[in-house]
Amino acid sequence: MARTYEPVIGLEVHAQLLTRSKMFCGCSTEFGAPPNTHVCPVCLGLPGALPVPNGGAVEMAIRAALALGCTVRNRSRFARKNYFYPDLAKNYQISQYELPLNEHGRLEIEVDGVKRRVGIVRIHLEEDAAKNLHPVGAGGDTLVDFNRGGTPLMEIVSDPDMRSAAEAEEYLRKLREILMFAGVNDGNLEEGSFRCDANVSLRPTGQKQLGTRVELKNINSFRFVRKAIEYEVMRQQSVLDSGGIVEQETRAWNVEQSRSFTMRSKEEAMDYRYFPDPDLPELVVSDEMIARARAQLAELPAEKRARYRSALGLTEYDASVLTSHPAISSYFESCTNELLKACEKPLSPQQAGKRCANFIQSEVMRYLKTEGLGLQVPVTASRLAELIAIVEIGAISGKMAKEVFAQMAATGKAAKKVVEQKGLSQISDASVIDGEVERLIQAHPEQVEQYRSGNKKVLGFFVGQVMKATKGSANPKMVNEALRKYLEG
Repeated sequence: MARTYEPVIGLEVHAQLLTRSKMFCGCSTEFGAPPNTHVCPVCLGLPGALPVPNGGAVEMAIRAALALGCTVRNRSRFARKNYFYPDLAKNYQISQYELPLNEHGRLEIEVDGVKRRVGIVRIHLEEDAAKNLHPVGAGGDTLVDFNRGGTPLMEIVSDPDMRSAAEAEEYLRKLREILMFAGVNDGNLEEGSFRCDANVSLRPTGQKQLGTRVELKNINSFRFVRKAIEYEVMRQQSVLDSGGIVEQETRAWNVEQSRSFTMRSKEEAMDYRYFPDPDLPELVVSDEMIARARAQLAELPAEKRARYRSALGLTEYDASVLTSHPAISSYFESCTNELLKACEKPLSPQQAGKRCANFIQSEVMRYLKTEGLGLQVPVTASRLAELIAIVEIGAISGKMAKEVFAQMAATGKAAKKVVEQKGLSQISDASVIDGEVERLIQAHPEQVEQYRSGNKKVLGFFVGQVMKATKGSANPKMVNEALRKYLEG
């Protein structure tokens, strides 16, 4: 009988902090600058250059810790993590080891209806390494860009509490959300500001002792994290089923081949020869500083979703989509508030919220995806509210609103201006609509008889005829009401 195994998964996430300067010097953290232009003696590791901690980075790390339920130490230390690699000019990385800034947090996740609490061992501060580049045509040489070297990082280390690749992916998504809404990380996987290492092991089902751990390095996509873990679970199970022994090692994920390969044997803490950094004093955090960070902590995604459901009556799905990124959430809330002020027809907060949620999800986000604009909405929230407001009073139809939005995005013009120039005003004059309905009923006696004999589907025929005659500008609701009145009268 084949033996069954349980995956045991822990994640180490490296999240760049949203500071303007580096962790231990004043160099810019701006992404995309020409190589080796944001550097100085400190981040280049030149002899005699002394590091000075970035206070803003410390505050952001505390804010992240509070968002994840961690305990913040009043006293912590920086340590030197020693290793040789081209992207580390000093031959050591300034990190934290025995006395991290934050520890003992948790994050709740849910996959397929099963809830799980994932423990967070620690959140410590460190500096990022430089970036190795392997350009085509460089004769096989590796080039190093030190612009990234020294960028403030948080390393967020989870307990090995996850039991599937799907749980690991969900944990990463939730963690990224929280860090973005806390205002400490931009969540940009493509630029490498949010990346992770996965520690994966297998143990026989029911056994408490952990198996041999394999580390998967620097994976920068949710999809690849899931695929890499699934591959590693299958690889380890194949080794164990064949009577082999899983070796402790570090492996890298090959995206093109959808497989991992060995990088090196796995290091232990002793291999890095950690010791307190003699150039940096003990990091002291006051209770007042912690209180200030707590006061600065914005409403987190789970709290927003709950408020959207209770106060605005949104569905779980709508609330989830609208809290997928701080920029989307902020745009939605601004649009809802502006609509309540702009609409001539009185609306409740629930009605305004639903109208904005529907339009943003169906049109705005579709437009952004189609045009490849990311989250850069070309129409302000107040102007979108004006567009939705004129739909509410019946000046244009919902279908027309889609065309108007596209024109607003392309030209930068206001909704009323587009409606006026395109001649898209909706006909809401009852006498005009009644006259058109009467004319069509007299012109189609056979269809009138079919309707009055019970074939209610014929109503669609008449609606289409009215809309055709008015070039789509008649108010659909008024057309339906007028047709029923005449056909059933």
